[in-house]
Amino acid sequence: MILPVIKYGSPILRKFSYDIHEEDLPEQVSKNMFDTLKKDAGVGLAGPQIGLLKKIFIIDTTPLLEDDPLIKKVEQLFVNPKILEVSDDQVIYNEGCLSIPGIYKDLYRPAKIRVRYQDLSFNTIEEELDGMPARIFQHEYDHLEGILFIDKLSALQRKLISGKLNKIRKQK
Repeated sequence: MILPVIKYGSPILRKFSYDIHEEDLPEQVSKNMFDTLKKDAGVGLAGPQIGLLKKIFIIDTTPLLEDDPLIKKVEQLFVNPKILEVSDDQVIYNEGCLSIPGIYKDLYRPAKIRVRYQDLSFNTIEEELDGMPARIFQHEYDHLEGILFIDKLSALQRKLISGKLNKIRKQK
């Protein structure tokens, strides 16, 4: 089922998410999230963006493959994720967000991260991510903490987009 994506200005995007459990039906939630993400041609979607304050997000790099064949195809669900370590190396990329449509800004993030998460069977997995999967993981993980990518911009950059943000806030 395709769900509406919560837009900038909604208080839910600023709240902390809680662990997801079996009774939260993560399999159905993830199916709905993938349906929603594919409709919007995004690369990641977190629980709060669909109004669910649970630690769950998905990544799908498929929309990026046409523009950059070097990007690895990843279509994955992450349950109760945690970032354990980040590299000192930083990489820049022009980020956007389904909850903040039409705004894209260059943002530095760690190039590699070590993460722990669970799959649909609640098996715990630990691995190192780099490249686009690492970037998207960090962006979606921020959503679980109530952080938006625009929060990482300088005060001047935020001031320059404040008119666009107000427009999005009024449309929600």
